[in-house]
Amino acid sequence: MQQDHGLDLDSVARESEPTEEIDLAGLDNELAELRRKLEGIGNVNLNAIEELAEVEEHVTFLQGQERDLLTASTDLEKAIKELDEISTERFSKTFAEIRDNFRDTFRRLFGGGRADVMLEDASNLLESGIEIIARPPGKEQRTISLLSGGERTLTAVALLFAVFKAKPSPFTILDEVDAALDEANVRRLVNLVREFTDVCQFIIITHAKATMETADVLYGVTMKEPGVSDKVAVRLTEFPEEALTA
Repeated sequence: MQQDHGLDLDSVARESEPTEEIDLAGLDNELAELRRKLEGIGNVNLNAIEELAEVEEHVTFLQGQERDLLTASTDLEKAIKELDEISTERFSKTFAEIRDNFRDTFRRLFGGGRADVMLEDASNLLESGIEIIARPPGKEQRTISLLSGGERTLTAVALLFAVFKAKPSPFTILDEVDAALDEANVRRLVNLVREFTDVCQFIIITHAKATMETADVLYGVTMKEPGVSDKVAVRLTEFPEEALTA
């Protein structure tokens, strides 16, 4: 008792009254309960203070990371909102311009008729679908899916050039776009292409003679001998106008 608790039993005995009633059973139960609590606490961790400091430092670091993430999330939401506003404004302006251009190019390619592009959900410009309506000369108005192959081709080309007119591209590849067209429509198409050659270079893959006639340079493959292919390039602008006419 002296070593573990610093108590002198003789002094404790002198301070106790002989007539004092002591509940030994209760003291035994209290002693057993205190021992259970001490065992539950376990051994004393002499590094607890250092470990607590490390944990507090880590918690402080995580709290700083949390604040940074919340700030970044707020900034991103603000940037997204600003981008949506700018995109909506620019899309609305460009769509209106393309819509007017489409009506004009459609009439020129078809020699008349009417066409339009409309938003399926005008209240949500950035996620709305777009519906293409066309009415070739002498026919009823219908969606592009109900048109014939040639009419669909001309309508798609009209929309393509309507976009070019609003936002020109440096070069464009057209692969067999005239395959489903008769000669008259091919002539209308190449005339429209010619108007855009000042702002755009066109590479056209075609078998139509009318399209080839309007080209500045022709690249082709010929077979002079059976089984032997030979590439040919002809710059038509180098020939006199009389020779081209002949």
